[in-house]
Amino acid sequence: MNIKQAKEELKHTIHAYIRKDEYGLYKIPTVRQRPVLLMGPPGIGKTAIMEQVAKECEISLVSYTITHHTRQSAIGLPFIEKKEYGGKNYSITEYTMSEIIASVYDKIEASGCREGILFIDEINCVSETLAPTMLQFLQGKTFGNHKVPEGWIIVAAGNPPEYNKSVRDFDIVTLDRVKKIDVEEDYGIWKEYAYERSIHPAILAYLDVRKEDFYCIETTVDGKQFVTARGWEDLSQMMYLYEELGYEITEDVVIQYVQHPRIAKDFANYLALYQKYKEQYQIEEILQGRILKSSVASLQKAGFDEKISMISLLITKLAKGIKEALDQDVFTKELFAYLKEVKAQNEIAVVKERIEAKLEKMRELEVLDLEKEEQICRILAKLEEYVPVMEEKGFEGVKERFEAQVARRKELLENSQKRLEYGFVFLEEAFGEGQELVWFVSELTSNYYTSKFISQFGCEKYFYYNKELLLVEKEQELQKEIDEVKGLLEFM
Repeated sequence: MNIKQAKEELKHTIHAYIRKDEYGLYKIPTVRQRPVLLMGPPGIGKTAIMEQVAKECEISLVSYTITHHTRQSAIGLPFIEKKEYGGKNYSITEYTMSEIIASVYDKIEASGCREGILFIDEINCVSETLAPTMLQFLQGKTFGNHKVPEGWIIVAAGNPPEYNKSVRDFDIVTLDRVKKIDVEEDYGIWKEYAYERSIHPAILAYLDVRKEDFYCIETTVDGKQFVTARGWEDLSQMMYLYEELGYEITEDVVIQYVQHPRIAKDFANYLALYQKYKEQYQIEEILQGRILKSSVASLQKAGFDEKISMISLLITKLAKGIKEALDQDVFTKELFAYLKEVKAQNEIAVVKERIEAKLEKMRELEVLDLEKEEQICRILAKLEEYVPVMEEKGFEGVKERFEAQVARRKELLENSQKRLEYGFVFLEEAFGEGQELVWFVSELTSNYYTSKFISQFGCEKYFYYNKELLLVEKEQELQKEIDEVKGLLEFM
């Protein structure tokens, strides 16, 4: 299954494992809760989904990469204990608590949450001395003499042997005690994630034409050559910073992340073309309704890869503005809810203290993503801004200041609607109801922010084309043309 399906299956498993009966007992006893074993190629997001799952299930997470550990840190240090058996005294070996188990108890103490995930990465890449410990862990949920606390679910991840020489195969006895999930790379699924994480549009535009370059691991006479989803994501972040700093993104930079010479070279060459398209097509002018005949003419004559790149630029610009509008919408609604509390209590300080306490608790539980934390901090800053207004003019003064936020929300939402409509108008003029417009509709659907905006606030042209153009059938035709373009690129 793909990583999205694996994530959902993992969530379902966790919900089942933490389900309790009317007596507060787990419906599946801890001893019968099989550890989950995620097996898949490196760099496809197995580790990343663990944080997402823990936050969405509102439970704690403790993560370890087991290859970084010795036998002593995993099972604890030995010490001599005196015990009496049958009237005779014996010296026996006991073990201190494992660092890993201790971390789980530390997390329970810090968060107050008694349920969580213990995630062990690269579990089948351990040293020979640690391998028996890992088998014991999967089979008996113990490190040394200490069990994983009740309520904590074991999830382990490993790589198939073809990707790592140090991989050790699990025996049938072990595999029969785990819930094994095989995960495969899938560009279409990763692209949904990429849109949400604002992966650089040049990367997505390139991969739309060269999907086979999304994930590739090859063994050559020069050694391993590879590119992974992790590599593309890390490259994206560096590209944004290089652009901000005014640095050139060369092939030498690309190959630091895309460690496959042919793909790194191809992408670096494409990036030069992408920058040219960015300068050539004045996207901001288009989204303001000022359509240049020269842009329309150029696009009509352009090759398919150029058209895809231009649409990618259009989607990126739209999504950026729409994200700002959606953020303002959420901010305004949440601020309004807190202001109702301020009105009821006639005091801002008490409400601020409650929000700050909630924020601190969420930080302790590690259930906050960066975006949510920034939103809460923004609300706190705005409430602090309202304090002197409240003291001087009372709640009516605060209400008056809040109206500016409402007006800003309305402005951004209306502007996003207009820009979306202008995007359609431009493409209609350039291509009529051709397949390029189908691609545009498809990308609007795939993009996290544009899709969310359209579902909440609508877009007449989107609904018209989504219905009238028989999207599925057209996408198949489009894919055929993409494959033809790929063949030409390979020939060149």
